[in-house]
Amino acid sequence: MASRPGILTDWPWKPLGSFKYVILAPWVIHSSYSVLTKDKSERDISTFLILPFLLWRMLHNQIWITLSRYRTAKGNARIVDKGIEFDQVDRERDWDDQILFNGFLYYLASYTLPGASRLPLWRTDGVIMTILLHVGPVEFLYYWLHRALHHHFLYSRYHSHHHSSVVTEPITSVIHPFAEHISYFALFAIPKLTLVFTKKASLTAMLGYLTYIDFMNNMGHCNFELVPKWLFIIFPPLKYLMYTPSFHSLHHTQFRTNYSLFMPFYDYIYGTMDKASDQLHDSALKREEETPDVLHLTHLTTPESIYHLRLGFAHLASKPYMSKWYLRLMWPVTAWSMMLTWVYGRTFIVERNRFDKLKLQTWAIAKYSVQYYLEWQKGPINRMIEDAILDADRKGVKVLSLGLMNQGEELNMYGGLYVSKHPKLKVKVVDGSSLAVAVVLSSIPKGTTQVLLRGKLTKVAYAIAFSLCKKGVQVATMHEDDFVKLKKSFKSSETNLIISKSYTQRTWLVGDGLTEEEQLKAPKGTLFIPYSQFPPKKYRKDCSYHCTPAMLTPSSIENVHSCEDWLPRRVMSAWRIAGIVHSLEGWSEHECGYTMQNIDKVWHSTLQHGFQPLSSPT
Repeated sequence: MASRPGILTDWPWKPLGSFKYVILAPWVIHSSYSVLTKDKSERDISTFLILPFLLWRMLHNQIWITLSRYRTAKGNARIVDKGIEFDQVDRERDWDDQILFNGFLYYLASYTLPGASRLPLWRTDGVIMTILLHVGPVEFLYYWLHRALHHHFLYSRYHSHHHSSVVTEPITSVIHPFAEHISYFALFAIPKLTLVFTKKASLTAMLGYLTYIDFMNNMGHCNFELVPKWLFIIFPPLKYLMYTPSFHSLHHTQFRTNYSLFMPFYDYIYGTMDKASDQLHDSALKREEETPDVLHLTHLTTPESIYHLRLGFAHLASKPYMSKWYLRLMWPVTAWSMMLTWVYGRTFIVERNRFDKLKLQTWAIAKYSVQYYLEWQKGPINRMIEDAILDADRKGVKVLSLGLMNQGEELNMYGGLYVSKHPKLKVKVVDGSSLAVAVVLSSIPKGTTQVLLRGKLTKVAYAIAFSLCKKGVQVATMHEDDFVKLKKSFKSSETNLIISKSYTQRTWLVGDGLTEEEQLKAPKGTLFIPYSQFPPKKYRKDCSYHCTPAMLTPSSIENVHSCEDWLPRRVMSAWRIAGIVHSLEGWSEHECGYTMQNIDKVWHSTLQHGFQPLSSPT
């Protein structure tokens, strides 16, 4: 929002929320019906193609969003070395409003203006006229409109909304108040209306011009440099005809320079060219890929999780993972992505952060959770994890933490397989089990005298049971085989470990394998505390469910604008935090396999570095 919002700030369909697309429904239905029912000579293909073109514009924008977030996470050619936060993602979530607005006006023009419908595929004179009108009046008028928008009166009421994003993303290019978009549409309509009124319009000129605008807008705000220097050496005049991402980035950091639309020659003419433009372009191109100090290795969960990644849909990624009905309509894309990961699965970078002087990255194994349960997939998964560890070791990564199902007893002995196989590893492999135990123990309400341990027994479960028994808290199990396994692991007689014949406990520590039937037997008001990587499915509305082991991050961690799976905003899993703390403390040993660090030591170190426990649900 602008600092002093002016009139026509909000979009007129804002009250409709997610149903805003219904404003196009009458025209979409009519144009589709006409194509299906009318004779070939009477069909208006150009009007029918408006909807596919709007969908193409959305896809085009999303490709730029994914590419930009991937490249800025890697770090090579990154321009502004700062992060974005959730407030920017929230501010830019409705980037499709301008596409909806354009679609409304395109349909209106197609149905009311002679020459705006039944367009031919190509007209050479119309294409040339579009180029000349853009280079001439559009670029000139935009330059002065942009300078006017930086006058304090208009800037405070409108344009400051756009400049709230100092670190830009591709969609920042279209984040403006409604009134500002009206002025931009009128400006870009000059070539289009001229073609319509002179009967020289064609599909190529119309759609090509809009695609050019989208491409240049997205490129100018992508925050990584992709225009090579040799291009300007081969053809020097090009520097006046095409801007670069670094050129426009200076406008967002300096505010009073580089006002041009896509062609910088007016900045040269009127003396508003930033003197640092060439230097920033060179330095951005020379920036190398960033090597993190701490690396977190995760993986895809469900088929729809690709949309919830930071590289996917920005708005979905900024909220805890929840299945959305409309994602089911994208099943062809989902199926294609699953096939791609099965056939050509590779580890890829998802996210970068910074904490104090530590550089953090998250990589994802291109495997879904269901694949970890398939016996024939364990070999390929282990090789991918091993390759990622060796790659991190070659790059000089200090600590690598294993998240989700990348560490397990059956898969790789909780990560110990890689350390035993490669004893000279310099990177420290951390499974985060000690911090996960500490988080679960801190989540148990004070005064609790008995807990029920239910679910698959893991390294974390054994350590939790042992710690509670030592503190005098009774740990009950429902199955004799679980009791025997726990008793055997303690190596000494333990009277606080019992077999329960009823479900009377009000605090349940649960892992994978907890069934609906068992949850329904829990007394009203039971608190379910997971010790596993994945949360249990919630069947009881009269009970409370704690989130999986996680903690609230310090505000000083930068570039946090996506949620880690199902966790709330600015909350990290204990397994991920463990790697960060391990590096901050400079601990020199691995924490994987069947070894664990001192739980109290890890817990106190984590608190000292600003991580905070989450409050228990009521």
